[in-house]
Amino acid sequence: MDRIKRLSTEIMDEYQDKLGTDFVTNKQFLNEVSIIRSKALKNKIAGYITKIIQRKQKFEEQKQQLIENDKKIVQNESEPVEESAPEPVEESAPEPVEESAPEPVEESAPEPVEESAPAQTLAEEILSDDNSTKTP
Repeated sequence: MDRIKRLSTEIMDEYQDKLGTDFVTNKQFLNEVSIIRSKALKNKIAGYITKIIQRKQKFEEQKQQLIENDKKIVQNESEPVEESAPEPVEESAPEPVEESAPEPVEESAPEPVEESAPAQTLAEEILSDDNSTKTP
């Protein structure tokens, strides 16, 4: 494999402009430029060259996309935010209202009761009513 890489890099250094991402054209170009008697070796070199050029091309495309995205982000950040007019609301059937749990009532401190008369409990009231009916 080292031999394939070494030969491929030598060929790419000299003829980089004439090589492309198509295996068949790279193989034909190898026939014109070099004398490689072994068909398998020629195919491996042409395949390796094709793979390397495709990787470089893909890397350049990704690099350009990153640069364009960065430019868009910088432009969006530098442009002042304009307040747009509110979008018109379309009238449609009323949406069903979801019943939510009642909000907790805040407990307030008990209000002071004026103590003009002593407060009677329920039992005292009943006893006083019984006593009032017995005394005629």
